[in-house]
Amino acid sequence: MKIATNKLSDLYEFYKTELLSVYDIEELYAIFELVCEHYLRYSKADTKLKFNENLNQSDVLKIYDTAKALKTGEPIQYILGEADFYNLKFNVNSSTLIPRPETEELVDIILKSQTTNNSFQSNRILDIGTGSGCIPITLKKNLPHSNVIGLDISEKALEVAKSNAIKNNVVVNFLNLDILSNNQQLCTYNIIISNPPYVLNSEAKQMDARVLEHEPHVALFVEDNDPIIFYKRIIDLCAKHLEESGFLYFELNPLYAIDVNNYANASKIFNFTEVLKDMSGKQRFLKAQKK
Repeated sequence: MKIATNKLSDLYEFYKTELLSVYDIEELYAIFELVCEHYLRYSKADTKLKFNENLNQSDVLKIYDTAKALKTGEPIQYILGEADFYNLKFNVNSSTLIPRPETEELVDIILKSQTTNNSFQSNRILDIGTGSGCIPITLKKNLPHSNVIGLDISEKALEVAKSNAIKNNVVVNFLNLDILSNNQQLCTYNIIISNPPYVLNSEAKQMDARVLEHEPHVALFVEDNDPIIFYKRIIDLCAKHLEESGFLYFELNPLYAIDVNNYANASKIFNFTEVLKDMSGKQRFLKAQKK
């Protein structure tokens, strides 16, 4: 299909014709807004106000090519090379997961919990499995006196995370480490956080092809025979590396939230553990305080 004119409205009609078989109408319009923000520097209000204005040919081609890439199933965040997270912008590519709304909720829980106690403003914070760095960078941005570390097994992911620290003008230290086999470089921390791989390999066939074909499997999947392997390892290391009265936070697979909570309780490390629900009512997060 050809685009009738250079008007933004006709570009959107082109998007609907090309992509409604892939996205529903609400998701498609949200994607179109992201495209307009990225290439045209339009706010959501600008997109509506300028819907019938003509664009220059260069911008038309960029928006057109993005539609073609979207039709292949590639996520918009990878096409644009960036994603929004907690009012910040993050570089992303196929070496990193696209930040999810649930992870924003986790960050919000941490910030609301810790800012109620002034003693936490200068904490040492460790994020395990940092990916794009969205968690530690956002925490550093909001808790500027904290010393924040992110670690990941993927050197390519850490390259992205380092670029995001620069992009967001914060200092975060990053370590290349496999938490299942090595913790020799770890110190002690007041807060430990992790959103580790938690999707079972057997669940892969039920996943959206856009996730399965484009996002890094090492950051997504765990073996079916030990679905909470990362959680158990991180809980175990809290005995040595989480300071007294420090906090542990997890993002969870709701299917195994109770198993993780039970393991944490059985460890006898914590004063309390609490499973928290996300906005959709699923058991998504764990908060625990060390004795």
